[in-house]
Amino acid sequence: MLNQLVESKESHNGLKNTLLLITLAVVAVAFMLGLTYSLFAQQLAVGGDGLELSTLVAPPIPDEAPPPPEPEENQPKKQDTGPKIATRTEAIARIDMSPTEPPKISTEKFKGRSIPDAPFKIGKTNTDVPPGTRTGPVRAESTGGGFGDAVTEVKPTPAPTKKPVAAPPPKPPKPPVPKRISKGVVNGQAVSLPKPAYPAAARAVNAKGSVSVAIVISKSGSVMSARAVSGHPLLRRAAQSAARRARFRPTLLSGQPVEVSGVIVYNFN
Repeated sequence: MLNQLVESKESHNGLKNTLLLITLAVVAVAFMLGLTYSLFAQQLAVGGDGLELSTLVAPPIPDEAPPPPEPEENQPKKQDTGPKIATRTEAIARIDMSPTEPPKISTEKFKGRSIPDAPFKIGKTNTDVPPGTRTGPVRAESTGGGFGDAVTEVKPTPAPTKKPVAAPPPKPPKPPVPKRISKGVVNGQAVSLPKPAYPAAARAVNAKGSVSVAIVISKSGSVMSARAVSGHPLLRRAAQSAARRARFRPTLLSGQPVEVSGVIVYNFN
C-alpha cells in the first residue's frame, strides 16, 4: 500500500511539472506575439511633421565668372581726333619776322618763347607740337598793332586733291605681215632671167606665141615653183624650165622678207 502511495505521488508531481512547462511556453509565445504586433502596429515617421518631403527643388545655378580683361596691347588705342596745336602765353615775334613795333631794350634775360612757324593759339603755357603732327586751326593776323594782342583762329583750307592722270591710250597693234604677196608680171624685177630653149618639135610645126608661167618666189629670191598657165603646149615645158632658173631680189614688207607670187611671160618667135 505504501508503494502505491509513493507511485501516485510521483506521478502527480510529473503531471504538475508538465503543466507548468506548457504554461510557461504559452506565456512566452503570447509575449512574443504581443511584442511583434506592437512593433508592426506603431506608425514610424522620419523626423516628424516638420520634415515632410513634399517638393524637390534643384540647386541654384552659379553665375558665370566674368571673362578676364584683355591685355592692354590688344585693346584698340584711342585716337585723338581733336586738333593738335602749339600754345604760347603771348605772341612774341621770331627773329626772321619784321617787327611792327620798335624793340624794347632790357638787361634781363629773355625767358619767353617766340611764336612757332606753325599754327598756334594763346594759352596758359608754352607748348610745341611734335613734328609731323596734323594741326587744326591756323594762325591769322593779330587784331591789334602788336604781337601781344589776341590771335584769331580760322579753319585750315583743305589741301587740293590731285586729279588722276589719264593713262595714255594704248598704241594700236601693228598689222600682221602677210606671208605672201602678189605682184603680177615680174619680168622686169628679175636679177637673172634665162631665156628658154626653142624645142625642135615646136620648131618643126612652127609653134610660136607667148607662154605665161606662174611662179612663187621665196624670201631669199629663188623660184620655189613654176607652172605654165597659157601658151602652146609644145612650148610650155621649155618655159617652165627657164622660169625655175630665174633669180630675184628679196622682197621686204615692214622690214621683213616675204614670199611673192607672180607671172613670167616668154615670147617664142
